[in-house]
Amino acid sequence: MEIFLLILAVAAFGAYQLKSKAQARRITLLASHLGRYQVEKLMESLTEGYLRALGEKDPERQAQIWNMLAASEEQLVEQFSRFAADFSVVDVADARVSKLPVFLPESDRFFPDNTFDMRRALAVHAQGIERVAKNAAGRSPRDKAYTLSAELFLMQHTCHWYCRSKATASARMMARHRTPYQQLLESVDPQTRQAYLEMIGR
Repeated sequence: MEIFLLILAVAAFGAYQLKSKAQARRITLLASHLGRYQVEKLMESLTEGYLRALGEKDPERQAQIWNMLAASEEQLVEQFSRFAADFSVVDVADARVSKLPVFLPESDRFFPDNTFDMRRALAVHAQGIERVAKNAAGRSPRDKAYTLSAELFLMQHTCHWYCRSKATASARMMARHRTPYQQLLESVDPQTRQAYLEMIGR
């Protein structure tokens, strides 16, 4: 019995080491591309700006804030599009994301049919962010801010999914933004939702 427990403990430790190494490699890879751009800084600036605009009681002052935010939205579209194009050259083996809810070492390599492509995912997010920012749908500033925030949070969820797991990504979204994964899917632009669901095979 003691031998069995010892073997189990060694196996668990080995699995943990493999998991940590694989996740660290993915985090480093994503950061090496994302670090060249100001995507995270612009996201933070926009989300804070949206809250400020929505809380402003003076219509004239609110309009000024919306106008200032439009410039940041344009910068974000440009920066994220370049990031997605940059990441598109990553090797297919490094771009696979397991659809399993939890992270299992090498599952993306052993079961490639149960994965989606991070390169395609970032392209879907880039198109969605640009589409909402350009506002061809004619949303009000409030609705545009809500939809674009959902686009950004879903993209963030995908990045966490790539680096960790779907379960971890969803938990972080709840902790940071108090937003369930399903609510994100329902809140993004319909074209984004359709392309995203097709990509992950739902």
